[in-house]
Amino acid sequence: MSAVPADSLPDQADVLIIGAGVIGLSVAYALRQAGRDVLVLDQGRAGGGASHGNCGTLTPSHALPLAQPGMVVKALRWMLKRDAPFYVQPRVDPALWTWLFRFAGRCNDTAMRDVGRYKAAFLKASRTRLADWIAAEQWECEFAARGQIAVYKDPATFAAQEALRPLLSEIGIDMLPKSGAEVLRMSPGLKADIHAGHFYPGDAEFRPDRYVAALLAGVRKHGVTVTEHCAVSGFVEQAGQVQGVTAGGKTIKAREVVLASGVLSPKLGNTLGIRLPIQPGKGYSITFEKPSQPPALPLVLKERAICVTPWGSAYRLGSTMEFSGLSERLNPLRIAAIKRGAAEYLLEPYGPSEVEQWYGFRPMTFDDLPIIGPAPRHRGLWIASGHGMLGMSMSAATAEQLAAMIQERATPFDPKPMLPARFG
Repeated sequence: MSAVPADSLPDQADVLIIGAGVIGLSVAYALRQAGRDVLVLDQGRAGGGASHGNCGTLTPSHALPLAQPGMVVKALRWMLKRDAPFYVQPRVDPALWTWLFRFAGRCNDTAMRDVGRYKAAFLKASRTRLADWIAAEQWECEFAARGQIAVYKDPATFAAQEALRPLLSEIGIDMLPKSGAEVLRMSPGLKADIHAGHFYPGDAEFRPDRYVAALLAGVRKHGVTVTEHCAVSGFVEQAGQVQGVTAGGKTIKAREVVLASGVLSPKLGNTLGIRLPIQPGKGYSITFEKPSQPPALPLVLKERAICVTPWGSAYRLGSTMEFSGLSERLNPLRIAAIKRGAAEYLLEPYGPSEVEQWYGFRPMTFDDLPIIGPAPRHRGLWIASGHGMLGMSMSAATAEQLAAMIQERATPFDPKPMLPARFG
């Protein structure tokens, strides 16, 4: 679709949000509920990025960060396999290698516990608020609060995860061990050689594309203007005060500007000298028509790091983490690895026909915490990005946290761990 004509854009806005993914639209919803007038601009289709084809699980169970003890050795081993669950494409990229070095520095018990404790509270609150929003607005998105099962074929993998159960209990995450027989009773459709599982009753799911479509319709119904196919090229700033943006060939003034454009946030931030150490973590998914015997519950196939989400309307396999920059190539090796891994666990791993093969870029920070708060040294500019693999799960809490900041009200969470200023 062609770009929006300049004369169709407003000259000014109260709050202008850059990015119409789940984070930008959620912030728009919370600010509109607080009485602010909001304009959202997106360079493409609303919800067309990482918000579209993810697995749609809402997972407080994923509170512990990707950076854990032993992860560096595991990642180095996986780098030799192009279809591994975690893959870094070898290349000369100083920003990537700096990010990886800082990520490696976080792979320790203390950092894991600190991040996990903070994220657990944030994720649980967001999960509750998302359910509230969906119920209040009657958004049709196949939301279900059924929990999720992590499935293990290897006793050693199960034992390693079981060792984390006391920590998860300490930070408020219920993780219930189940025998292989119990897993099969809870979710038929798995092969009989399942060793064990962990059931996470606090998790939920929805179909993400339908949720974002409902959220988009909802914010528009409440009076938010969302303009698609309108790229923001820079900011208007004077004496350290951001006063608007340039977009669609014109200047749009704004009282507040929110940068919520996922993996594209660093490029725009750089125009003001703002460091946002976000790397694109490429994820893949395959959506099928629903098979005749799908799992009864969302699953994580632990040894292969594959998510399985069965909805009433469809069925999705997804996950993997590939650091290959912003390459727009859909890597067939990754798709094949997902299919192959699912076939190890599921009686009917594929539906009768494929609906979509997809990839999207997750905005990954090395400390596995999102970036939420005022931009350092630039008044009037706010950041809401870096949510990694948990943008859907964290969206509502992010919106309420940032809306409180912009409104100069007490925040639901201690802002310090997520502030952009932590990067200098």
